[in-house]
Amino acid sequence: MASELSKIWLSKPHMGGNEQYFIQKAFDSNWIAPVGDNIRNFEAFIELYLMHEVHATVLSSGTAALHLAMIMAGVGPGDTVLVQSLTFSASANPVKYLGAHPIFIDSETRSWNLDPDRIDEAVALSKARYGKTPKAIVPVHLYGMPAEMDAINERAKHHGMVVIEDAAEAFGSTYHRRDCGTLGDFGVLSFNGNKIITTSSGGALLCKDSAMADRAKYLATQARMPANHYEHEEVGYNYRMSNVLAGIGIGQMEVLAIRVEDRNINHHRYKQIFGGLRERGYHVQFQPESPGSRSNRWLTTILVDPEQNRGLTVAEINREMERRQIECRPLWKPMHMQPVFQDAERVGGAVSEQLFAQGLCLPSSSNLTEAEWERITKALEDIFSSDRP
Repeated sequence: MASELSKIWLSKPHMGGNEQYFIQKAFDSNWIAPVGDNIRNFEAFIELYLMHEVHATVLSSGTAALHLAMIMAGVGPGDTVLVQSLTFSASANPVKYLGAHPIFIDSETRSWNLDPDRIDEAVALSKARYGKTPKAIVPVHLYGMPAEMDAINERAKHHGMVVIEDAAEAFGSTYHRRDCGTLGDFGVLSFNGNKIITTSSGGALLCKDSAMADRAKYLATQARMPANHYEHEEVGYNYRMSNVLAGIGIGQMEVLAIRVEDRNINHHRYKQIFGGLRERGYHVQFQPESPGSRSNRWLTTILVDPEQNRGLTVAEINREMERRQIECRPLWKPMHMQPVFQDAERVGGAVSEQLFAQGLCLPSSSNLTEAEWERITKALEDIFSSDRP
């Protein structure tokens, strides 16, 4: 029976309705390359949404934005960069692109993000191991939940580090009424297919001043000099977004605020479901929202401690949900546990390791139907069964 059911995805794209109009404009003008009105307008929409706190450069991916931010932060061979361990690998990979060394920092339990109390220890480790202060620090707003940016910025300023704010999952989230992506020296957004809004693939780099934004555009366009022939004085990258995909982004920007509300409604529904299961003696923990923060709740995530849930594990939940054609996913495997970074230095690790062991991401698409919610609810009620031994 399960094989006959349509798949309920973890986070599927949700179009707003006007994307086709802006795509057609690109085709009508024949500007389907990485230049055109859609790109300029998409950047303008992002800047308007962020109250003109930053200058936006739309790019081929969030990873490209992280790479360019690290270049402009002066990261080079032999340098060190502090990176949140509990994150997707894109937060750390650009460090290696540049021949630098990532030093991973454990999470705190208040939001599951980079622990600011560990920064001084990580800086001391960098000095002891590599003889230098880290060039930059990369906090991540995990699953849309704002990190403790005031404390992170304070320690970064004290040590002279550039703050590259990885807001790839947090467009629409706020921290003390300030938009995520505008809180560091650089901000990074992702518009990948499963994000809260999407351009199929793509991202954006957010810079505090126009000169930095201009340099980002220059580097992202193969570092081509303003000459009739192709003149290059330094290495550049093919990182600009296409005018076609930017058209999708304009249509998505029109509904971003609605999508944030949709995802928060999802989170509330899960709290109701698990509130009922608590009456059966089961206890799950949701990702905490620190005072003054508002998450976009891109994904609703839970912790399931087997000792509090009659031996039930996230692996069992995941297998049974998959059997019913309902996609769930473990939390990110910490970077310090990844084979590719096995030689990297780290500070702490116990918190992120426990989160990985007990954490699960639940289906969080903003276009879940009532029929899909019925399937999800029934599946969770069956898995968290009162007659479990």
